[in-house]
Amino acid sequence: MNFKKELNKYQEQINREMQKYLRKQEVPEKILNNSMEYSLMAGGKRLRPILVIAAYEIFKQDTKKCMPYAVAIEMVHNFSLIHDDLPGIDNDDFRHGKPTNHKKFNEATAILAGDGLLNQAYIVISEDLKDTAKEELENKIEVFNEFSISVDRMIAGEYIDTEYEGNQITDECLEYIHKNKTGALLRLCVRMGAILADANEEDLENLTKYAEKIGLAFQIKDDILSEEGNEEVLGKPVGNDKELEKCTYVSKYGLQGAKEILDKITKEAIEELKEYGEKAEFLRELAIYIKNRDK
Repeated sequence: MNFKKELNKYQEQINREMQKYLRKQEVPEKILNNSMEYSLMAGGKRLRPILVIAAYEIFKQDTKKCMPYAVAIEMVHNFSLIHDDLPGIDNDDFRHGKPTNHKKFNEATAILAGDGLLNQAYIVISEDLKDTAKEELENKIEVFNEFSISVDRMIAGEYIDTEYEGNQITDECLEYIHKNKTGALLRLCVRMGAILADANEEDLENLTKYAEKIGLAFQIKDDILSEEGNEEVLGKPVGNDKELEKCTYVSKYGLQGAKEILDKITKEAIEELKEYGEKAEFLRELAIYIKNRDK
């Protein structure tokens, strides 16, 4: 498999799909809509919607059923990024090499753009539910419930992360932060794809374990990049975690310790996919990509 080629294919597919949901009307709130589009279409890895589609494709090939949920999760992710960058949280000036939303527009517009993306995600799902045949509704309602709970957990994780800045915390609390702040949505993405594809309970359990491990790996790698990443490649400042005295895997275990944990977690994630053979090749490569990424 040419992983980069497959990754680009997924990213282009998702970008095309998201274009359908952009609000282009000449309305009084046009600047707000421009602000939402600015962040949603700014770039990024599109990792979360890709996970929805890739998990779905292990079991089924027609991805039309899962696409609204892939779009919705990317909207939620960008809502979280806009709010993370605000002066009251991480106070970042750049993301993806561009001014953050509150720098491009203003703080009030950025807050409302984040709110708008969060709400639009629910609109996308509710519109899909409205058009779903009764025999397919049960799975989608289950997905919608998990979607709502996971978004709530992400917000809770972000709150605990900001609340404990500058404080020493236990291993359990650090794990709680990352399990919710970053891991909740990544776990959700894989589970949504699998549930929408009618995966059985055993398959769902295997893929959930994989998702939980790559969720933790993703956050550990973020912590490492915040310590030693290249600002030009990252498109945002390095060292903010240390400046804000955030409790990270690097601050807790040291840079080398964090790298060792990352390597171990990645191998465990790949092991969870062993029974799916070639069907899970992209997900295996994605785990390695998360470990080795430079942005």
